[in-house]
Amino acid sequence: MRLLSWNIHKGIGGRDRRYSLSRIIDCIEAENPDFICLQEVDRLVRRSQFDDQPRLLARYFRAHAVYQSNVAVGDGGYGNLVLSRWPVESRHRILLRQGTRKPRGAQLLQIDSPEGSLHLVHTHLGLAERERHWQMKRLLGHMLFRSADPLPTLVVGDFNDWRDTLATASLGANGFAQVTSPIGRFRSFPAWLAVGALDKAFVRGPIAVRQARIVRTSLAKTASDHLPLVIDFHLR
Repeated sequence: MRLLSWNIHKGIGGRDRRYSLSRIIDCIEAENPDFICLQEVDRLVRRSQFDDQPRLLARYFRAHAVYQSNVAVGDGGYGNLVLSRWPVESRHRILLRQGTRKPRGAQLLQIDSPEGSLHLVHTHLGLAERERHWQMKRLLGHMLFRSADPLPTLVVGDFNDWRDTLATASLGANGFAQVTSPIGRFRSFPAWLAVGALDKAFVRGPIAVRQARIVRTSLAKTASDHLPLVIDFHLR
């Protein structure tokens, strides 16, 4: 099975500042993923021509869609989107906002894949290190997260973790292995000259990762300010 995770920056190119959802679609389609986890997905916002991006992407990829709006912008907003080739058995949303900081969230999905049930956790964490550690502690300790402990679990998204401190402090301490390691191979931001390994993935339980890589095509470097992360894996 293949998963793609990407901060699409509302479909606005990191360098040319041009809005083009078709560039995002073309990049995703070239990888042919079974699961698509996208951060900063706009819905009904002026800068993205008031497109309903979750609906358009779900329709194009003919996928089961789960959207979590985190930040309000006018009458619309932006947030996290998961598209799945296979049915979603259960879905939950957890608010990860600390104080007055920008709202963040996590999506917890149980997906009925051909290889068995997968607990897929998709998130976009904050910009401050202390905030991120609070967010991850809240996520890992939440009753909705703990209720899926018996299932193979994959945590993925834009962690904004420049120093990779969550790998051992929170996730490692809870039995998760980092897929996106060593971080020198997974630099994804900024897209045109990537120096930060911000887009990460962690697994726990019977998950065998065959390959993980950053997509570095010329189109990916122009479509967003992040590069996509692709993971090929099986449930053992």
